[in-house]
Amino acid sequence: MKTDSGKGGLPEKSDDSVGENPSFVRRIKHLVVGKPRDLADRSVFHHLSLVPFLAWVGMGADGLSSSAYGPEEAFRTLGEHTFLAIGLAVAMAITVFVIAIAYSRVIEQFPHGGGGYVVATKLLGPKAGVVSGSALLVDYILTITVSLAAAGDAVFSLVPPHLAHWKLPVEILAILLLITLNLRGVRESILVLLPVFLLFVVTHLIVIVASIVIHAGDLPRVGKTLSTGFHNGYQALGWGGMILLFLHAYSMGGGTYTGIEAVSNGLPILREPRVENGKRTMFYMAVSLAFTASGLLLCYLLLNVEPMEGQTMNAVLIDRFFAGVPLKNVWVVLTLLAEGALLFVAAQTGFIDGPRVLANMAVDSWIPRRFSALSERLTTQNGVLVMGATSLAALVYTRGDTHHLVVMYSINVFLTFSMTETSMCKMWIGMRRENPLWMRKISIHVVGLVMCATILCVTVVEKFGQGGWVTLVVTGSLVGLCALIKHHYSNVSGYLKELDLVLDKMPATDSDVPLDVDPTKPTAAVLVASYGGLGIHTVLNIFRAFPGHFRNLVFIGVGVTDSGQFKGEQEMKALKASTRENLEKYVELSRRLGVPATYRWAIATDAVAEAERLCLEVRNEFHKTVFFAGQVIFQLDKWYHHLLHNHTAFAIQKRLQLDGITMVILPVRVRGPLTRRRKNGPQDGLGK
Repeated sequence: MKTDSGKGGLPEKSDDSVGENPSFVRRIKHLVVGKPRDLADRSVFHHLSLVPFLAWVGMGADGLSSSAYGPEEAFRTLGEHTFLAIGLAVAMAITVFVIAIAYSRVIEQFPHGGGGYVVATKLLGPKAGVVSGSALLVDYILTITVSLAAAGDAVFSLVPPHLAHWKLPVEILAILLLITLNLRGVRESILVLLPVFLLFVVTHLIVIVASIVIHAGDLPRVGKTLSTGFHNGYQALGWGGMILLFLHAYSMGGGTYTGIEAVSNGLPILREPRVENGKRTMFYMAVSLAFTASGLLLCYLLLNVEPMEGQTMNAVLIDRFFAGVPLKNVWVVLTLLAEGALLFVAAQTGFIDGPRVLANMAVDSWIPRRFSALSERLTTQNGVLVMGATSLAALVYTRGDTHHLVVMYSINVFLTFSMTETSMCKMWIGMRRENPLWMRKISIHVVGLVMCATILCVTVVEKFGQGGWVTLVVTGSLVGLCALIKHHYSNVSGYLKELDLVLDKMPATDSDVPLDVDPTKPTAAVLVASYGGLGIHTVLNIFRAFPGHFRNLVFIGVGVTDSGQFKGEQEMKALKASTRENLEKYVELSRRLGVPATYRWAIATDAVAEAERLCLEVRNEFHKTVFFAGQVIFQLDKWYHHLLHNHTAFAIQKRLQLDGITMVILPVRVRGPLTRRRKNGPQDGLGK
């Protein structure tokens, strides 16, 4: 590692192995998920970010693919009253554009990412934020599940019914494949899936446009049929009945609008200028989704498509459209495979935005903080694995039943939508005296709130017994779990603050202490995090345990790049500056104690591996070195503490012992009926 005036710097490479030759296991890992990213590469943010077109593929696929099941659910609900499909098509298009415009305004107000969790937390408060965040997490889990279940439906519409038992195993394999792709990184996974997205767009554009053009001559017949249907519907249902049926179908088609929020939540992965690129991506998504969803409803009506056992309505539509066309079977297979493949791509949105919500909530201590950590590929690896595992569980629980999943899915989608629109309404009401255009700004959010709240209420009431209750129970349980975790972290932070009281008792700086360290003298190398009571107590305990022995101090710090910092080059610069500033404070502390000191530092995604590498370099420079780290000790040890807190000091100690290096972990006692393990937080984990 190159050093800056003998004080350390960025690592030349980000590999988490020490030495030039990685192990066989690590070589296999690099083959599957790719080699580590180099944090010293200034272009890494540019290479990982997405232009609007690729963002449309990666995040817009979720919205566009919902046309495979959203319009079908709405059309099925109409039953024999298909004349209402015209109104549904118009209502769907309007709803898509209203929600898209509203979220474009969210992007303007939250340029660093304004998903439902961030918006609700900032504007409605942390309690509302955790409800929105929990709903979003369940939403993204079901995004993966329902997309792959619908993909299985589309593909298995092509095969004989006796092969239907293979549908669930194939969907499980698809989830495992997506997990692997996303462990490699977002951009790589999108580039792999790009051809699939384009094939869907082309094939379905042909089906919709050609169906409308070819049947344009039948419009008088269709109009007469609609008039007759409307008359019969009025006699059978009355005005009130038709309105209720329309609202019911409109709400059951709520799955159509899922995925629109993905752009505002995934804004950090867009290329600069993020706001403009985010709004452009949102425009692409809105136009493509409104055209496809409304177009399919019209095609169902024009081609007299009816539900058939073992086939999706899109499969029936496509089969009828290509009837009499040369190579009919080839076109049908190609189009349905494109639809199934796009649904596979749509599941990607859950892997892009789900881990990001997990990371945001982890930074705020609602869930275990390890979920904010980045892997060596600069992905939220823990989040990817959790999203994959939970989506597998949901898939197995529902046996891949798309109709069941869509109900569960829609409830949380519109809960989040409604909370976001409420948040934005509150914001503009609060700004009414500052912004004379607030009425114009708030209007789109008011309309969006009415639409989203209507769909949410109707879906919960109508489908509570058909899977809706499961979503509500799971989401409510997750909110309760988050509250318990937050309470635990708050208690830990309070006990750790007791350590900071030592700062008021520190001696004044001794100007006679020499600045330069002597590598030939006994040296204590101390692994520290942010400047505070834990690190200071560790230093003081060294001199209590070994009075008069050590003549130098070397402070070792690793600035850990998690999802909170990894948003651009400016955040990385701030992390580097804070890491060095903390270490310089420890050097000043050492001078107060009358001991020369220096420091070594690095920025990495893996604190343990990078700390080991720094320790090896310090050992080579200071031959009489003993390494130290502090560990907070509490009275009791609970099983869940191992899930909520890392054990960085012990992990580093184990690695150094295997290298034949001595490391001592000094206990730092605080009061509180918690664990005897050191806590993960502002003063736990190197560089955290």
